[in-house]
Amino acid sequence: MRNVKEIERDIEALPEAEFAALRTWLLEKDALRWDRQIETDAAAGKLDSLGDAARRSLREGKSTRL
Repeated sequence: MRNVKEIERDIEALPEAEFAALRTWLLEKDALRWDRQIETDAAAGKLDSLGDAARRSLREGKSTRL
């Protein structure tokens, strides 16, 4: 397997159109991984405290409903 420095050099050498396509692919891949992580964290209850804090702020008048 190649190392990151080798991959970075190859990316730097890409023509603009191919670089743009790679950038789009990476952004989409990153978004999918982020979504999976949020889903995993939510299912594990790791985000419950954030929801609790938001509801508490609303009850205390520190925020408004959207």
